[in-house]
Amino acid sequence: MSSKTKGAAEQFAKRNSRVTEGRRFPLGATWDGLGVNFALFSAHATRVELCLFDSTGEVELERIALPEHTNEIWHGYLPDAHPGLVYGYRVYGPYEPEAGHRFNPNKLLIDPYAKQLVGRLRWSPALFGYTIGSPDADLSFDERDSAPFVPKAKVIDPAFTWPEHHRPKTPWSDTVIYEAHLRGISMRHPQVPDELRGTCAGLVSPALLQHIRTLGVSSIELLPTHAFVDDQHLLERDLSNYWGYNSIGFFAPHPAYLASGKVNEFKEMVARLHNANLEVILDVVYNHTAEGNELGPTLSMRGIDNTSYYRLMPDEPRYYINDSGTGNTLDMAHPCVLQMVTDSLRYWATEMQVDGFRFDLATILGRSTDGFDERHAFLVSCRQDPVLSHLKLIAEPWDCGPGGYQVGGFPPGWSEWNDRFRDNMRAYWRGDEGQLPELARRLTASGDLFDQRGRRPYASINFITSHDGYTLRDLVSYEEKHNEANGEDNNDGHDHNLSCNYGAEGGTDDQSIRETRLQQMRNLLSSLLLSQGTPMLLAGDEFGRTQGGNNNAYCQNNEIGWIDWQLSDEGAGLLSFTRRLLSLRRAYPILRRGRFLVGEYNEELDVLDVAWLRPDGEPMQPENWDDPNARTLGVLFDGRAQPTGLPRSGEDATVLLLFNAHHDVVEFHLPEVAGGQEWICLLDTARPELTHGESHTPTTTYPLPGRSLMLFELLRV
Repeated sequence: MSSKTKGAAEQFAKRNSRVTEGRRFPLGATWDGLGVNFALFSAHATRVELCLFDSTGEVELERIALPEHTNEIWHGYLPDAHPGLVYGYRVYGPYEPEAGHRFNPNKLLIDPYAKQLVGRLRWSPALFGYTIGSPDADLSFDERDSAPFVPKAKVIDPAFTWPEHHRPKTPWSDTVIYEAHLRGISMRHPQVPDELRGTCAGLVSPALLQHIRTLGVSSIELLPTHAFVDDQHLLERDLSNYWGYNSIGFFAPHPAYLASGKVNEFKEMVARLHNANLEVILDVVYNHTAEGNELGPTLSMRGIDNTSYYRLMPDEPRYYINDSGTGNTLDMAHPCVLQMVTDSLRYWATEMQVDGFRFDLATILGRSTDGFDERHAFLVSCRQDPVLSHLKLIAEPWDCGPGGYQVGGFPPGWSEWNDRFRDNMRAYWRGDEGQLPELARRLTASGDLFDQRGRRPYASINFITSHDGYTLRDLVSYEEKHNEANGEDNNDGHDHNLSCNYGAEGGTDDQSIRETRLQQMRNLLSSLLLSQGTPMLLAGDEFGRTQGGNNNAYCQNNEIGWIDWQLSDEGAGLLSFTRRLLSLRRAYPILRRGRFLVGEYNEELDVLDVAWLRPDGEPMQPENWDDPNARTLGVLFDGRAQPTGLPRSGEDATVLLLFNAHHDVVEFHLPEVAGGQEWICLLDTARPELTHGESHTPTTTYPLPGRSLMLFELLRV
């Protein structure tokens, strides 16, 4: 042995001898002020090596075997380690794909509990545990080192001085969600400095934060901010996984979103949003990871313990159950996987101070071998957890697995995206036949779906548009999707869009078409923000942004997916109208009641909480509901109805909503209400300039313009 080699070996042995047993909790890498404890779960590993790197993550400095293995946790303590240490794991065990085991110590693995990642994934054949191109490829064993190509974990110092102000803790009944992409919202904003665009710091730059605050929303919901990777096939087409539904780390912010390169930038973003009285809700993806199916790369959990982390085919564990449609599905029935997910949620709730979560493909998280189960361990864990049970928990209640559509099926404590609201409002305003019965249900928080077991109207997350699909302007400008830029021959994205272009596909100079589109956007926004339930507004819809007809911009990290802040006169007018709508919602509690309005007559109070009226001002009859050509409806919310279960009269204003989806004028007789003197028109989508109420005597006829919505308040004697 040369003197140089001998010296390196002695130095390695010296460092390795300083490793102590450490603790099996907490999982991950934890700095305690003196050193760093490392703990990693693997039920089937035979050896775990901690690999240390230089600060860039490019040079591997040494490997240290974790010395202890307690209750399936491998752990060790480095007394001379500090925050900033860059590391990864190599895990030894059987490579038996047909039995579900895919251990390969040649592949450097990301700690599932990593709080920060260094470097980006660079696609290479070395990332795969098998040899690409060989017969029965995934059964082969690849010996190339993947370390040069995979991101590494970094030990952090979690210290952060939070301001003295408290979280907004906005009641559900006052909640209005603003769904935004953290990068896309600031990339084209002219008042955000170039170096901050697309980052946490950019989101809370003064001009952008001022826009969100003055808009009148209460909560910003951010598309995935967990660390994610770009798919190889997208990079090959000069595209990327822009939306971020491809997680590889459930505790680490996506590195590209940190202008400073420091995790505390995310905390400062939350602090500034809270200071503006805005809640932070994260869109989280715990249903799958970026490792894909059996032909995917070995980046983290696959190489740590494939049979524990993922749901495998019971009779052929070589293959993965694919309820997510992305290649794999996390096994939420495994106690350590369940622990990882709930640990992640608590980390973001406590260390990062976020206020809630929206769960992507949430049905997967409640699916057992027998199908969706509202008593699944994950759903029960969230309901009883002293931290999580106090947050806003929102389910996307569908996936592509068996029994995947579960709108209304989640247990108490959860709110759910309501696609029934979206589809009905789109169909109704497009002028489709037979929409009134559905319209009545959706306007009143979809009690047919959610009014059970003490759930409240806020359980219905109402939306017209979201990141997935058309923007509001595109919804009224295109009848066919235009996803050619995605490179999939326009075969991706939804085909059932319930959209209409009103005479021309896409942009047009025809003033009549432009005016119709603007009025329809006002109608849709009004329907969203004046309905019972919790509204969700897609960022940019407040001023009519477009994606050029692309209804699946998941891979468009460019001007297609980014918000254009150069507002036209039309956009500025729509923004003013949206702000007014949100102001009206705040001003009239009857529009956001905490109880379902079901049309019941209270004999003691002599009042109906909600009444459905036909154009002659009389109550709707069964034959009116059955008329497929009926497109006009009045909805009377009586403020005297009980606001709670207590036997007392309410003191809210009484309001009347008039809907007319006919293309022509409909005469509507304003109803008489006991004690009512005048109806004051607060909003008319056909006259967006109307800001001062006009008075109208009950029983008089009001001409509802074609495709219009009105809001009236009753002035009492």
